[in-house]
Amino acid sequence: MSETAPPDLLTLYPALAGLGPLTRRLAPMTVPAGTRLFRENDPCQGFPLVLAGEVRVSRAAANGRELELYRVTPGEMCLVSSAGLFAHQPLTARGVATSETTLCLLAPTDFEAALADPAFRQFVLGLFAARMADLTGLIEAIAFQRLDSRLAAALLGHGQTLRTTHQALADELGTVREIVTRLLHRFERDGLVELSRESIAIRDSAGLRAVAAGQPG
Repeated sequence: MSETAPPDLLTLYPALAGLGPLTRRLAPMTVPAGTRLFRENDPCQGFPLVLAGEVRVSRAAANGRELELYRVTPGEMCLVSSAGLFAHQPLTARGVATSETTLCLLAPTDFEAALADPAFRQFVLGLFAARMADLTGLIEAIAFQRLDSRLAAALLGHGQTLRTTHQALADELGTVREIVTRLLHRFERDGLVELSRESIAIRDSAGLRAVAAGQPG
């Protein structure tokens, strides 16, 4: 048991400053990339506080397809975990560390006690609202935006070379690998990208931005 709050915890989550003994009980743990931190239908084990690394939160369908909902980085909140704690219900998504990740876990009973503190309660509700806005945007993109536009947008913003797989892109977009592969080959024929093993080189950023904006090719 720590006698003081873990380093960087109060810097990243200043709303915890008024919780006193609750923060002193928090002990950081570090997990390697690929560690599954929680999964659908599990009881929520606590409120995660990410100090370093990143957690990818996604939802899987019975047919094996997976849709990324959001990612939790240091100082951010996991909507799925907080919703499970609020409602006392099982988790509705899975969380996997995308890189070596350090986090603390505020136990369910401590989370409920912490909500009595106005600063912590406002912090949780504020981030809850922000995450809901992110998910609303995701739903809108899935429902109304063409997949080629979403794929083009996913390729932008990572420099001239993107190290990823077709399956990873499919998981991010909530579709199947075959469709992503077909679209990427179309992009390659149009001179927008150049494909190689687990790597995509951007050849025409302006053209990709036009596709992302829904403009006809």
